[in-house]
Amino acid sequence: MPFTANRQFKAEPRLIASAEGMYYTTVDGRKVIDASAGLWCVNAGHGRREIADAVSRQLMTLDYAPSFQIGHPIAFDFAERLAAIAPRGLDRVFFTNSGSESVDTALKIALAYQRSAGQPTRTRLIGRERGYHGVGFGGMSVGGIVNNRRAFATHLPGVDHLGHTHDLARNAFSRGQPAHGAELADDVERLVALHGAETIAAVIVEPVAGSTGVLIPPKGYLQRLRALCDKHGILLIFDEVITGFGRLGAPFAADYFGVTPDLIASAKGITNGSVPMGAVFASRKVHDALMVGPASQIELFHGYTYSAHPVACAAGLATLEIYQKEKLLTRGAALTEYWQDAMHSLRSLPNVIDVRAIGLVAGIEMSPRKDAAGARAYELMVDCFNRGLVLRSTGDTVAMSPPLIVERSHIDDIVGILGDALKRVA
Repeated sequence: MPFTANRQFKAEPRLIASAEGMYYTTVDGRKVIDASAGLWCVNAGHGRREIADAVSRQLMTLDYAPSFQIGHPIAFDFAERLAAIAPRGLDRVFFTNSGSESVDTALKIALAYQRSAGQPTRTRLIGRERGYHGVGFGGMSVGGIVNNRRAFATHLPGVDHLGHTHDLARNAFSRGQPAHGAELADDVERLVALHGAETIAAVIVEPVAGSTGVLIPPKGYLQRLRALCDKHGILLIFDEVITGFGRLGAPFAADYFGVTPDLIASAKGITNGSVPMGAVFASRKVHDALMVGPASQIELFHGYTYSAHPVACAAGLATLEIYQKEKLLTRGAALTEYWQDAMHSLRSLPNVIDVRAIGLVAGIEMSPRKDAAGARAYELMVDCFNRGLVLRSTGDTVAMSPPLIVERSHIDDIVGILGDALKRVA
């Protein structure tokens, strides 16, 4: 099982049999609130008939078609629909099958762009400490979560990392974006001085770092990062695998923060988690730089057997219809204040050292137990599951990102179960 203590799990398994709306049902018939949207992906809630019907129709119409030198219309239809909701200017789309593949694709596009633009010395990739960018060798290398890296000795060469933005001393219990830390973006200058701007192809960051415990960017940080990348001719990549498709109350985090990167890696909510899929959004500048040389020449030597899989495209189109019809890409904005109030009501409970919330995502960080880092959050997650609530544990933080169909009553239930668990377990 992935990212699981397998022996521990198999001794006391947590098994889900079905799902509908905001709830899972376990194999023993208990209803459990999904406060994690699956793994940050089921934004429209579970069991959407519209998606199931679209997948069924597509399987019986065109179950598979190759995307190498041959196309199928639904891929172009879906790309056009995605481009219409993407941040302005990011209207070129390359399809993948997961967030990990989207990150590796974005990194490869950035390298190909620099070479095509006449800057072949720009081969270095810059990630950020405590960043998570999937599990491919590219994503692992630019990622900055220690346990995801230390077990695998071989990383990509020519990779470095910005310092992270987590500052408990100055920013604990901030509401929304922390006030302090915009200057942390200046770490770009340190790496430019160390390596030379002419060696750096791209910087990749999560606008909100999710898997490391919901780290929210300080006010002005992303704007400063964008300006520094422009100053030094470095491409800026946003990993929006989590924040894309409405998580912050805007279609993308780029919209929410008013910062447009050169590339966006996305996945998860693109099909409501129903069929594996991802997409990389590229600017015209990046796309057009690759469209050179003879027209018969392959411009990007990259792709996957299942790129733009017709069934995934059908699921994605149906998902976008739901998002549009129910206004889910912006619905979170109306619930943000209620969500933040609910999360911050937990701040005085035992061992809670920080509450971080933005849009419809939140992290509750707890002080670690002596010689048992992560144990407190894990036990809290298990206790919550047994009492009717699914959430994520990462380190000593529990993270929540409910489906965007969440109602205030669900938020009340989430906080009630979590608050009782904090008193009992934490």
